[in-house]
Amino acid sequence: MAEFESGWKRHPDYRIDLVPCDARVRVWHGDTLLAESERCIRLLEQHHVERLYVPKDDVRWEHFEPTEHHTVCPFKGEADYWTLTATDPPEENVVWAYHQPLDEVGDIKGYVAFYQDRVRIELEHQWDDRDRAQHTTTTAFPAWGTAADLVRLLDVQPEGENHFVGPAYPDPTRNVVEGGQLLGEAIVAASKTIPEQRVSSAYIVFMKAAGFDAPIDLDVDVLRHGRSFSTVEVRLTQDDSLRSAAMLLLAADEPDVIRGVVEMPSVPGPLESVPLDMRVLDREIRIVDGLYSGDPDRVGPPEINAWIRFRNAPAEPYLQAALVAQPTTHWTIAASMLPHAGFGENQAHRTLSTGPMSVSIAFHDEIDVTEWLLYHNPSIYAGGGLVQGDGHVFTEDGRLVASYTVQAMVRAFRSDPSKMGLDYTNAM
Repeated sequence: MAEFESGWKRHPDYRIDLVPCDARVRVWHGDTLLAESERCIRLLEQHHVERLYVPKDDVRWEHFEPTEHHTVCPFKGEADYWTLTATDPPEENVVWAYHQPLDEVGDIKGYVAFYQDRVRIELEHQWDDRDRAQHTTTTAFPAWGTAADLVRLLDVQPEGENHFVGPAYPDPTRNVVEGGQLLGEAIVAASKTIPEQRVSSAYIVFMKAAGFDAPIDLDVDVLRHGRSFSTVEVRLTQDDSLRSAAMLLLAADEPDVIRGVVEMPSVPGPLESVPLDMRVLDREIRIVDGLYSGDPDRVGPPEINAWIRFRNAPAEPYLQAALVAQPTTHWTIAASMLPHAGFGENQAHRTLSTGPMSVSIAFHDEIDVTEWLLYHNPSIYAGGGLVQGDGHVFTEDGRLVASYTVQAMVRAFRSDPSKMGLDYTNAM
């Protein structure tokens, strides 16, 4: 082992967390399986990308040869490398291991890591359906996070009277807070301010983008607190800059006087639809006919239908409402592009300036996010640099639990986006 000074002596507060990976992991290069394991470890190191460590015994070593390449990490030790020889040309130094890791990360002894940008790493989870056969979901590594991480961001915490704070997200793979998250946070803040009523409807305007790397402050102004209905305004700021403003109506529940709902569209069911990986573990998304593909050459009616469910549901109804609200901003822009040849969702933030500008949502019936929910989202207008979509959220048996409208921007860039520091990675 090469002589070097441990970085832990000078930086005892440096953070490296080793977390068991609750998934079956497969590592691929093309169609060649390189490793398969259920005993992997996630290594979370501050200011570094997440790495996945695989037990050496679960690697197919017939595809590799050791090399003379070595590196030293002051917080982990000296690393040896292997080249993948099953490719033409070989992938040099694609996998490494710390044979004698420092004590602070001693649990990675006997494990190897792969450069995830040079191989394909998949996380497979089993889902036990209530009335169907077991099936699996596959998420690419590194994931954005888990459904529990998403709930933690939405579950803003009180810090003073009518003031709430949403936490920053550590080392995000995509440093953009989506509009649906801000809407969900506003719903939670209003619900905690007037806990005896539930949010009936909300309208939010997005003024300036927010980032995951700083907390979000929410200030709630109770405009009227009534026995049947209450109205609140929520202002969302980050770094003392106003990012969004929302108006929410809260209501006390009452029995039906009349009841009627729009009919659920006839579309293929969730397990007949195409999986979509947005890299959130413990959440499953399936797109009818795979239309949320980003392919600019795919043309069809301006409509996207998405099935969504979560493995677990938070106990608080307002958090389930926030989870339903969060993905409402995903579909309108892509649906609006579908009838137009040469335009696709993968051009967003690259050649087109896109993003939600406002959302209005109403909640109609009880929500259980562990059940499949259909987001039926037709676009009804595109022009003048704006697009408009209507949305309905149904259960599999046709109950309407929420409805929403989205207005979004689709405009040409006035400046080269590559010079503006924009983030091109996929949404959560």
